[in-house]
Amino acid sequence: MSPIVLVAVAAVVLFVTISALVSRYKRCPSDKILVIYGRTGGTSAKCVHGGGAFIWPVIQDFAYLDLKPISIEANLTNALSRQNIRVDVPCRFTIAISTESDSMNNAAERLLGLTPEQIQELSKDILFGQLRLVIATMTIEEINSDRDKFLDNISKNVDTELKKIGLKLINVNVTDIKDESGYIEALGKEAAAKAINEAKISVAEQEKIGETGKAVADRERDVQIAETHRDRDVKIANTNKDREVSIAEASKDENIGKALAERDTRVKTSEANALAIRGENEAKIAIAQSDAARREKEAEALRIALASEKVQQAKALEEAYVAEQKAELARADRERSTQNANIVVPAEIAKQKAIIEAQAEAERLREQAKGEADAIFAKMDAEARGLYEILTKQAEGYKEVVNAAGGDPNKAFQLLLIEKLPELVKTQVEAVKNIKIDKITVWDSGNTENGNGSTANFVSGMMKTVPPLNDLFNMAGLNLPSYLKGEDKETDREDAAPETNTGQTK
Repeated sequence: MSPIVLVAVAAVVLFVTISALVSRYKRCPSDKILVIYGRTGGTSAKCVHGGGAFIWPVIQDFAYLDLKPISIEANLTNALSRQNIRVDVPCRFTIAISTESDSMNNAAERLLGLTPEQIQELSKDILFGQLRLVIATMTIEEINSDRDKFLDNISKNVDTELKKIGLKLINVNVTDIKDESGYIEALGKEAAAKAINEAKISVAEQEKIGETGKAVADRERDVQIAETHRDRDVKIANTNKDREVSIAEASKDENIGKALAERDTRVKTSEANALAIRGENEAKIAIAQSDAARREKEAEALRIALASEKVQQAKALEEAYVAEQKAELARADRERSTQNANIVVPAEIAKQKAIIEAQAEAERLREQAKGEADAIFAKMDAEARGLYEILTKQAEGYKEVVNAAGGDPNKAFQLLLIEKLPELVKTQVEAVKNIKIDKITVWDSGNTENGNGSTANFVSGMMKTVPPLNDLFNMAGLNLPSYLKGEDKETDREDAAPETNTGQTK
């Protein structure tokens, strides 16, 4: 092989090796956590956030954890507060995988390979439990009014528990708290009424202050105008007085004509002063009328403004009530859907499950009953067949016995009876077998009518209580053969009587 070929092969091998090594260097995006597992130096996994890391082939592998926030709606219902009042607390939590070193290791151990939906379901159980725990430690007033404390308690409890699985709480939003007893609604109405009353009192006080200030300002202005007019009149009067004094002193030296001229001048001056005062008074009247008109216009404008403000407030309240009504209707629809999903659907599933289980149980009982019936039928059929075989064999045996007796049923019966005779005798003996004669005490009162003592008749009377063989056969509708029961004494007497009579006749 030529040196050129060797160099080319070495270059190719070197390029492939470098490409493989470069491909094993993994860069971690900012919205993910690079989890290296395998041989990581004593830890279960190595987590990298930002930057990159070299993944050794064969002994190591890698995966990513997504840091995107997960929004979880936790509509808690019937949670028990510290006052034993059940409340509904709809909340929305925003969580994500934490980038702290300890939390990242926890997330790598417990969340690696789970989908966001599975992480959401796992977190929801923790959120519901901690939310109930927080509500159980707070009163309705604290939950409703002190939202900062409520949210702070939720954040502390939830964040501590989420950290155990590598998550952290980003945000919690509590929308509208409700209770079954209407306690929160009553508190809201009380607060609204209190706020409205305080606002009304404040408006009334401000209006009172405004009217008072306005009246004071008008009064001060009128006083200033009156003082100005008074000062002007005093100045005019002083001027006139000084002038009259001067004229009087001058008149002492002047003639009567000048006095008359001065008199005419004073008259004309007085008339001018009177005209000036009249004009001033008329001006004051005009000013007062203008002030009254201005006050009237201001009062009318204030009334219109207050009326318009109240109308706007009423419209705002009406719109707010309409919006609240729509929100309540939407919440009612949502609650209805939630209740339907939480109660009706499981109830339907349980109903179908119960029906299927009942049908299965009924089918099992039918099969069991059918099996038992088949077993009973097989048992009874086997017993019937056995009994049939027994009776058939007995009938065949009886038939052979009759044939052996020459076809005479009585002889065949006698043959069968001979076989059972020991058992019959044994039965009679068994009747008096266990009677202990030495244990019997008989009180004898003397002889009877026939001369025998009662003690002598006791044993014979006791033996008579055992049915004789002939009586047993008669009870069964049979006749004991003559060779077993002996000759009948009465029959012998009847047979002997005709002979006697015959002898007598002879």
